[in-house]
Amino acid sequence: MRMQLFRSSLLAALVIGTVPAFAQDESGDLPAIEPDQEQGETLQDQRQPDAQADQRVENPVAEFSGIDKITGRIINFDVYVNETVQFGALQVTPKICYSRPKAEEPKTDSFVQVDEITLDRKIRRIFTGWMFAESPGLNAVEHPVYDVWLKECKQKSDVPAPEAQKTN
Repeated sequence: MRMQLFRSSLLAALVIGTVPAFAQDESGDLPAIEPDQEQGETLQDQRQPDAQADQRVENPVAEFSGIDKITGRIINFDVYVNETVQFGALQVTPKICYSRPKAEEPKTDSFVQVDEITLDRKIRRIFTGWMFAESPGLNAVEHPVYDVWLKECKQKSDVPAPEAQKTN
């Protein structure tokens, strides 16, 4: 029983990243951790943010995929930022769509609002939040009939851009 508790504590410490009390020396100090000799970096060097690593590219178009669960059809559709497109009984409106430069690891996200048109013709907000293209199941819109998720953000679309409203 005692050995099992020791193993559980050690495993939890490894997962969480803390050092249990029994790994400290008698003075209560933690053992010194030396920098990686091959890498030549200290932990402090690794924490320095790279100015280009967090560059975001703002895109005017968000591409979504949606599934109609009744017919089983999956449809891809483009939506311009701050415009609304209807997919079945859902209205999808991206407010911003970020990606990263092509040379970097992809991280694509969009802040989206999704409304449902109910049977009594009222509009009800069913989703407001961030969608992540690399993790479509994380914040996808799950509806009894339709699911919608972000596929990518892009600079151009085959869909004509909405006309700018004319001011009088």
